[in-house]
Amino acid sequence: MSARQHPGETVGSWMMRGVLQFLTDPDNNEAQKLRDNFVFKVLPMLNPDGVVNGNYRCSLAGCDLNRRWKYPSKLVHPTVYHTKKLLREIHSERGVVMYCDLHGHSRKHNIFIYGCDSKQYWEECRILPFILSKLSPLFSFSESRFNIQ
Repeated sequence: MSARQHPGETVGSWMMRGVLQFLTDPDNNEAQKLRDNFVFKVLPMLNPDGVVNGNYRCSLAGCDLNRRWKYPSKLVHPTVYHTKKLLREIHSERGVVMYCDLHGHSRKHNIFIYGCDSKQYWEECRILPFILSKLSPLFSFSESRFNIQ
């Protein structure tokens, strides 16, 4: 465990802590530019009932919430259902530039991105991970995949 990581904290919550510290830093000019140009909606955890019981990706109902995005149930997967509804509402009002889901992987190491597969705009799906790979030796562009539907 890192000195910055708290007991019981998951990899996803550790990453989220760093994102929030960066975005809210009043002395960081880059963060200020981002705040001036974008609206950030932060959902800190989509499976709090599962995490409180020791699960990383599964809800208390035993569902891997990462596998429920296509057809989430309002009753069984309420956090995914309502997040998807919120994204649709925001997209219809002003558009969504990016949706990021931060969490640890059960078998992979490093930092990487699973991204969309856009045949028409493939460069747009790869530019952020490419930049991240140039900025940090911890980010692995080669481990990133762009065939997620």
